Order: sequence, then C-alpha cells, then structure tokens
Amino acid sequence: MALASTTAGAKPAESSKVLRLTQVDPRTQPGVRSAAVIGTGAFVGSGRLTNSDLEQMVDTSDAWIRERTGILSRPIATSEQATSDLAYGAAVRALSSAGMSAADLDLIIVATVTPDMPFPSVGTIVQERLGARRAVAFDLAAACAGFLFGLTTAWNLIGAGMYQNALVIGAETLSRITDYRDRTTCVLFGDGAGAVVLSAAPRGVGVVSSVLATDGSGVPFLQQPAGGSRRPASIETVTQRQHYIKMLGQEVFRNAVRGMVSTCTAALDKAGITSADLNLVIPHQANIRIIRAVADRLGISDDQLLVNIEETGNLSAASIPVALDQAVRAGQLHDGDLILMTAFGAGWSYGAVVLRWGAA
Repeated sequence: MALASTTAGAKPAESSKVLRLTQVDPRTQPGVRSAAVIGTGAFVGSGRLTNSDLEQMVDTSDAWIRERTGILSRPIATSEQATSDLAYGAAVRALSSAGMSAADLDLIIVATVTPDMPFPSVGTIVQERLGARRAVAFDLAAACAGFLFGLTTAWNLIGAGMYQNALVIGAETLSRITDYRDRTTCVLFGDGAGAVVLSAAPRGVGVVSSVLATDGSGVPFLQQPAGGSRRPASIETVTQRQHYIKMLGQEVFRNAVRGMVSTCTAALDKAGITSADLNLVIPHQANIRIIRAVADRLGISDDQLLVNIEETGNLSAASIPVALDQAVRAGQLHDGDLILMTAFGAGWSYGAVVLRWGAA
C-alpha cells in the first residue's frame, strides 16, 4: 500500500515537550565492531480475524475500521499457539535464511509483553526448543518498540565483543489480552513473530545508528492494568476486565507521532544522512493515520515506505521484523541500501534504527 507524502521536509513535533533521547553508537569506540542482519524470518498466528468477523462481535463496521486504522484483517493465534510457538517458528526461518544452525548462536533476545507465563522467559523456552545450548537467552519488554530495543541491545553486545551471533525476536499474542467488547482496541491487534539473525560485521554495514527514548508520563494512557504485583488477579480485576489492553487513543496518536518523528530525526542526524537518502522506511504498523502523519513530517515519499497493516494489524513488537522479512523475501533490499525502522509503544517507549543492508 502506497502512501503519498505531502511535505518536502520535516515538520516540527506536535508538542513542545522535549524527549530525552539516548543515542547508543559503538562506532565511536575505537576498534569496536558493528552487527549486520544476515537472516530474517516471520511466523504469524494460523487463524485470521476479518473486519466482517468483528462486525458480528462488537458495534463496528468494516468501513469504520478501514478509515480509522487501515486494517482489513489480522492473523490470530489458535488456542494451541502461545507466544513461544510463534517465536520459535520465526526463529527457525531466520536461521535457515542466515544459513546458520542454532549451535552457532551466542545470544537470544525476545521482545514481548505477552509471554507464555510470567517466568521463565520466552527466550529460554525458544532456546531449549532450538537446541541453542551455547546461547544466553532473556526477554525484554518495551511494548511495540521492543524489537528495536532488543536489536540495539544485541548490536551493542556484539559490538563490544561479548558475542558473535545473536537472534532477536519480536513476538506477541495480543489477542490473549484484547477485550473484544471494546471496539476502540479490538479492531487493532493481531498475533505474530518476526526474527533476525545479527552477526558481527565491519563498521559501516549493519546497524549504523540507534536512538531510543522513554517518557514515563505515558504510563496511564496505554496499559494492561491488572495481572502484576500492583493489581494481582482477583475476582474483582477479572470482573472489571482489567486484564485487557486499555488505551486512550488521542493521547496515543499525539505522542506516537511526536516521539517517532523526534527519534527518527535524531537517528538520521547521527547517521549523517537525510530522509532522501533512505531506500526503505519500516514504521511500526499501528495505525495508518499515525504512519501517514510520521511520513509527512519526515518528508518520506510513498515509494520509500513499507506498509503491510492491511493484512497484519498491529503486531506490537513483531510488527517491524515481520515487515522486514516481507521486504527481504520480496527482493526489495540490495547491498548498501539504507533502511530506517521506527516504533513507539506503551511507556511511552520510542526507537529509531538506521541499518545499512549487507554483511560485508
């Protein structure tokens, strides 16, 4: 799906509030390596929920959903599929794409807010299923921005010389925490996983720059209120439907656009490039109006932008790696191409990563 850009340059952020941007760049350290993506994979829920299905479940319509979100249908995990199953499927495909075995992995990071259980981590479950005996594995939670936080973490650990090969997975089964009585949220989310294999590479290829930011003032506006230590499960929390996603849409829209534009601008500056230099932009597939607003403000043209929200919905941490795998398998990327990936999530959490495609 193409999106038209209505401006030639970036517009100012929608709020005067200044984000504290954390730029992490191992290239500034003498002798430190970079990390390149050498394999990608995706695996989504086996079921599918269409807008027509939702019309039978809640007070909504296909036209309303399309206009507000850009979504036509979304993959949904079956009752037999947990987050680790989707993560494992994406991991197997990423390893195959990289021509690598699980025995070659040193590190596994899974970004998720819908783990199989509070503990142990999805990462360790995937590690065991893969047989990645040498790898250290853990989960990371930054909501929809989680994949970029995980990618940045792996990049720095590889760059510092601790590890050689890393598997970074974004995986979610958001249908498990979606309230299908709430028409403002139930139309948005799907289930899936995307994975990349990162490997040590010379500086100048792979990850070029990363900018991460969080703003805790956003905590009240997008959350799953119950199920943790603050409000453990009880008859009251279940009756009040507090174990589902709660969202204030206007606050999400305003802060998503502001944060994504700010982090993208900073990441482009750190990489020494402009939006005109980009071959591909992969935004978090949250809402078509958010994607359009960010593209307009950054001066990103329709032929630079990858949008697959029509058939995926919002996959949270899986959104970007699923889209990246789609681009790879469609033959859209070539050595030397510059890619910008950007996301926002609950917290607020924001991220932008510039990647130069190619391993050498």
